[in-house]
Amino acid sequence: MKQTALVGNPNCGKTTLFNSITGSYEYVGNWPGVTVEKKVGVLSGVSEEQIIDLPGLYSINPVSADEAVVTNCLLEVPVDGILNIVDAAQLNRSLYVTLQLLELQKPMLIALNMIDVARNRGIKVDAVKLAEQLNIPVTPIIARSGEGCNDVKTEITRLGGETKPSFFIDYGPLVEPMILQIEKIVGDEHTVPARWIAIQYLEGNAAVESWLTVRGLLDQLNGHRITLEEQIIEIQSVKSLSQYFRMVRSVLISDMVQVVEQRVNARMVTRTQQLDRIVTHPLLGAPVFLIFMFLIFKVTFDWVGTPLSDVLSIWLDQDVSPWMNQFLISQGASDFIIAVITNGIISGVGGVLVFVPQIFLLFMMISFIEDSGYMARVAFVMDRIMQLFGLNGKAFIPMIIGFGCNVPGVMAARTIEQPRERLFTILLTPLMSCSARLPVYSLFAGTFFAANQSMVVFSLYLLGIIVALVLAKVFSLFAGVSGTGMFFIELPPYRVPQWKTLWRSTWEKGKGFVRKAGTFIFGGSVLIWLLSYLGPTGAHVQMNESLLAIIGGWIAPVFAPIGFGTWQAGVALITGFLAKEVVVSTMNIIYAAPDAGTLATAIGQAFTPLSAYSFMVFVLLYVPCLATVAVIRKETGSTKWTWFSVGYALVIAYILALVVYQGGKLLGFGV
Repeated sequence: MKQTALVGNPNCGKTTLFNSITGSYEYVGNWPGVTVEKKVGVLSGVSEEQIIDLPGLYSINPVSADEAVVTNCLLEVPVDGILNIVDAAQLNRSLYVTLQLLELQKPMLIALNMIDVARNRGIKVDAVKLAEQLNIPVTPIIARSGEGCNDVKTEITRLGGETKPSFFIDYGPLVEPMILQIEKIVGDEHTVPARWIAIQYLEGNAAVESWLTVRGLLDQLNGHRITLEEQIIEIQSVKSLSQYFRMVRSVLISDMVQVVEQRVNARMVTRTQQLDRIVTHPLLGAPVFLIFMFLIFKVTFDWVGTPLSDVLSIWLDQDVSPWMNQFLISQGASDFIIAVITNGIISGVGGVLVFVPQIFLLFMMISFIEDSGYMARVAFVMDRIMQLFGLNGKAFIPMIIGFGCNVPGVMAARTIEQPRERLFTILLTPLMSCSARLPVYSLFAGTFFAANQSMVVFSLYLLGIIVALVLAKVFSLFAGVSGTGMFFIELPPYRVPQWKTLWRSTWEKGKGFVRKAGTFIFGGSVLIWLLSYLGPTGAHVQMNESLLAIIGGWIAPVFAPIGFGTWQAGVALITGFLAKEVVVSTMNIIYAAPDAGTLATAIGQAFTPLSAYSFMVFVLLYVPCLATVAVIRKETGSTKWTWFSVGYALVIAYILALVVYQGGKLLGFGV
């Protein structure tokens, strides 16, 4: 099977093009970090053509973990061709990676994307002249609309064979002899040319150095780079050898751009700049973001989402549950089987599914502001705030992703260059309120704060952000870290999202919730029901004497000071470690609630408004779910930091819940 690597800058439309030409769907967003590891798909209609979607990068010389994925793939995977996606509106910057890829001497195609954005900015790129300059095919496309994508598919099938780019960059009389010396040491028996390895080694590419070390070649090269760098610094008046390479390429790119690019009067840029004067304003930017978030919660909980959830709850209660009960009786099912299905599965799974409308609505609105270009502005605005707490705006990107699910949020921290900042972001992202916590908020806020549901849930999301920022400052102080890494992000033009893209993005975010309801929560509900049905001897007993009650009773006293010292609450929190949605399904089973209305009545008797808010605060902050813990272990490579992430979150959750409950009682809110 032929393999083609898809490479380009962050936010240049790589993943959108990948989806278009493979017929698959990967997450698309307007910020770096969407593709945090390579993704593989098959060219639509051509089973023998495999496309590898690699993380975005500005240079083959990696500065972050996700960028290293690209270099390692090019070194280790024998790709047959390269599809380089170039942003027509940012040609100067995009072509830097293009030149580095051309030095691989592999069959290569350029997909010149965003020609519509360039046109609206008054930029016209001559694709024919660009192809002549680079001596490779160039295909203009608009990946979002699919224009030109079929042409790309056709060109990909033509890549390969013996045809290779005849492109050569002369780095001057000092550098070229050294490149030849290193080529002889490296040899030719590799997936990439020895010249490319030599150039990347001289530039200080850490991934290439590791590759050379594994093959026992690095020791033979000791001193080559140092000697050359001293000469280059003295003669060329540059600060480093890598700067010299960049200077040579930049001059070449500048000459190319003058030939292939024309600039006329720009139009759309004015509208974008007018909006940016407000949404990226140093003082107005953060309040605008908070207003957007508040409006999202108003729509989700007060205006649209909750009424839809109520309709679904009534349908499950009045139609599905009675029908299933009658069906099982008609089929001669035993009382045990009837109880398992109606009291266990329908109560457990159905109790979570009623919140699907709210979750999908929330995801749809988040997808809208992502695809509109606004979310990138949020990260830009938050950079100023994050700097105060020892992080930069790039750390806020995983946190935003964490609103959907903490697992991809933690993985997105790979885009952060500084190891300490990356570690802090991994540890703090689980504090973001993911969609799995939403059913808990919906249940408790709808029961105790019906008139102010959106405000209560908004306060919890905001609390997660505030706690994360404060802890970031604490971590940086204890680690002795001063200053932060450099932050830069693309600010794409504002655009109206396409409804097809919007729906696919919403579905991709929300389908995990539905999948868990049909698998993980299904199995968990059966297990929880069995534990509530059986006693220590294995016989059927009353729920208060069941194994579940015994387990919950052991830890209930621990939660008494924070307002919910009952075995029911204790058990729900234990099962919530597996997945936060299971908290609600557990309560449905424990309180024998066939529908959301009955469960609301039950918890209305078991909690007070103050203890309910304390419970939500605890659920927000306590231990990450099992899947998140696993990905923290994978990303940090450390058992110590994994246990720390679990332990500190539990302590912080308890302390803040204690402050809420005991402080509320002192203020007279405990009645």
